[in-house]
Amino acid sequence: MGTPLIPRRTPLYQEIANGIIEEIRRGAIKVNRRIPSEKTLMQRYGVSKLTARHAVAFLRERGWVFTVPYRGTYVNQPEKWPEENRGS
Repeated sequence: MGTPLIPRRTPLYQEIANGIIEEIRRGAIKVNRRIPSEKTLMQRYGVSKLTARHAVAFLRERGWVFTVPYRGTYVNQPEKWPEENRGS
């Protein structure tokens, strides 16, 4: 009998997205600048394409980023961010 699997409290895609949010908050990734590509996220975090894609979708659904087809995904204007994360 092996060790039982302990479920994650936070899904991996959300942990990745939270890391990108922190980079945005501290200004490491600026407004209207591209976030790392799915391929880069896959390599950086050692995850599948699906997990990287879920992380980007999580950010997009919450207003942190927007995607331009064939160009990339960019940081949105702060007024588009979730209300609790906007600067005062």
